[in-house]
Formats: sequence, structure tokens, C-alpha cells
Amino acid sequence: MKKTFLLLLAVLALSLVAAAKEEMQGTIVSENSVQCGSQAKGKKTSELMCQEYVIRGGATEYHVRQEKEAHKELIPVNAPVEFTLSKDKMKFKVNGKSYEMLVVSESAAPAAAPAAAPALKP
Repeated sequence: MKKTFLLLLAVLALSLVAAAKEEMQGTIVSENSVQCGSQAKGKKTSELMCQEYVIRGGATEYHVRQEKEAHKELIPVNAPVEFTLSKDKMKFKVNGKSYEMLVVSESAAPAAAPAAAPALKP
């Protein structure tokens, strides 16, 4: 009985790890420039800006941000992406290019508005 329980637990753990690495489909919903630190040069301090993207995958929206300010390439909005999640990082492909970004938050995607019922004629 104990061996069966341990075997079942091991299979469950392995399936969770495999599920976390599977590739998912999504869409880039929006992009914003956000403050991601500051840099001091002599007596002057300048704010560093990073791009933050909202990627909708199924029923979840992921807010991801560039790891380094040096990655300045903009990714088009409404582009389809294939992504994988690993802890606090998201790896994804857009138009054949690969990116790795930090997941800063996630939330439930807004529900689609129901279609309006047709008006009845008297």
C-alpha cells in the first residue's frame, strides 16, 4: 500500500513537471514602457525604462518584462506567440525570434462579453 502511494505520488510529480514545460499558445495584448531602475553617471542619475508586455494565453494574462534594459527591440502587439514557463521566467517565440523575459505578475484574462440578444419585433 505504501509503495503504491509513493509510486502514484512520483507519477503525479513528474506529470506536473512535464506540464510546466509544455509549449503554450498566446497573443501579445499590449506593451508599455515602465521604469525598471536607475543608473548613476557621475552626479547625474537617469531612470532606466523597460518594455512590459501583456501576453494572453488561454484564461490567463502574464505581465512580462525585459530582464535587461539593453534589450530595446520592440515586439509587435497582436502577434501570436508560443511560450513556456519556468519559475519566474517566460521563454517565447515571435516571428521566428526567441526571447526570455521575467514574469512580474499574472491575472485572469477578462471574460469575453456575451453577444447581445437580437431585438424582438412586436
